[in-house]
Amino acid sequence: MSTENQNAETNPGNHAAPAWGEVATQPRASRRSRYTLIGTTAAVLAAGLAFGILPRLRAQTKIEAASRQASQQTVTVNVTNVSRITSHVQLGLPGDVRAFEETKIYARADGYLLKWSSDIGARVEAGQVLAEIDTPELDQELNQSRAALAQAKANLILARSSAVRWQGLLKDRAVSQQEVDEKASALAAREADVQAAEAAVGRLEKLSNFKAVRAPFAGTITRRYVDTGALIRANSGSALFELEQTEKLRVQVNVPQAYLRDIAVGSPVKVAVAEYPGRTFGGTVLRVSGAFDAATRTMLTEIEVPNREGELFPGIHVDVQLSLAQANPPLIIPATAVMVRSDGLLVAEVDHQNAIRLQKVQVGRDLGKALEVVAGLEDGARIVTNPTDTLVNGEVVRIAGAPQTVGMNQSRNQLARR
Repeated sequence: MSTENQNAETNPGNHAAPAWGEVATQPRASRRSRYTLIGTTAAVLAAGLAFGILPRLRAQTKIEAASRQASQQTVTVNVTNVSRITSHVQLGLPGDVRAFEETKIYARADGYLLKWSSDIGARVEAGQVLAEIDTPELDQELNQSRAALAQAKANLILARSSAVRWQGLLKDRAVSQQEVDEKASALAAREADVQAAEAAVGRLEKLSNFKAVRAPFAGTITRRYVDTGALIRANSGSALFELEQTEKLRVQVNVPQAYLRDIAVGSPVKVAVAEYPGRTFGGTVLRVSGAFDAATRTMLTEIEVPNREGELFPGIHVDVQLSLAQANPPLIIPATAVMVRSDGLLVAEVDHQNAIRLQKVQVGRDLGKALEVVAGLEDGARIVTNPTDTLVNGEVVRIAGAPQTVGMNQSRNQLARR
């Protein structure tokens, strides 16, 4: 065994040394592998950039371009023509219903309630007896007055006979003129006594007629305050019944000052009641108070409503729809058409070239969804119903529903193809 083999066997942990050719070729192979790795990585990054990032950048660029083009397109707006309100404006107000005539019925004679014949809810006619009063004291006074009248008449007969007789004696000069004058004066006194007694009897007879309590007008008994046997005092201030005329009703409303030129007697009215959905009751303006309440700036107005069927009742709440005539109907615009700017109220008017003209207006009454225009617009003008804050003077707009121009269609088709 050679020396080299012996060293290999004796030193198994030592490797054999490479040859010189192998040592020379190993660095070149490492550099080639490293370059290959770098090239592959660069190719992958380029492919990712080409197929991932660049399409996204191009899409983002298209979106931004489309947004800029859309912002430069003509704004579409909805318009309406300014018109005057109809000859009659409808004004809704709350109202209170009252009887056309209402009164409390009192006794005119003292006594005891003998009986009553009408209770609450009863419909009575004018002059109908509602109750009867037993008046023993009044009856006694009447009898005394009648006796006093009979006595006065007897004294009158005697005085007249004496006066005639003494006139005859004066012709024969059997009596003096003074005695004749005394007899004439006594006759005049007896005549006055008879007249006084007749007046007393007449007063008590008329007062006796009030033993029967009668209805002063046709209506409905709404209250009864007494029962049979109750003590009745004429001057106590206690009522026996309440009577209301319900075939016609008064509806009272308070009309605001803004409508002082429109409210007129005879104007038609519709009355609605929540308990009768879908129904209205017709009426007319009966009278106005002629003065405004300084606290509320409203004028009390009464409306007459027929109620022959008895479907409405005094005291209920109703909604009143007044139809007010206007000699010079104002212009009206939608409430949404008004823009509030620092220089006042504006509307966006659209001229014949579809250009915006911001017009300053002065509004009148607020009609809810509409406003009255006092100044700033002409009848028939086109205004934008819902203007935006971006509208400016001179801006050309497109009217919603109007045909598009060719240029606008071409621009939109080009944008769609992109």
